[in-house]
Amino acid sequence: MVLIPLLILFLIGIELIVATNLRNSDAALAQGEASARAISGQILPSDEVIELDSSDRFAHIRLLITRRRSTLPQIVPGLIALIGGSPSTDVKGIAIMEPTN
Repeated sequence: MVLIPLLILFLIGIELIVATNLRNSDAALAQGEASARAISGQILPSDEVIELDSSDRFAHIRLLITRRRSTLPQIVPGLIALIGGSPSTDVKGIAIMEPTN
């Protein structure tokens, strides 16, 4: 009688741990992609470039924003639907594009 609720609680805990670790790894990958693209200057159509102008000596700064979205595995079926969320992570990576001379 105690085994089934304990097993469900254990699976919920494992699912939360897996989701957190996958989100953190996706964030690291998105940041790495943003840095590599900012250095190489290769911009994908899904990327966003924001141009900032200032009156300082740093007159032209461009920010590159990349997005990474991946789905999460569902260990407990229906748990995410019960909470009301979506089984995916959506993270952003940001890097400064330096001007090339």
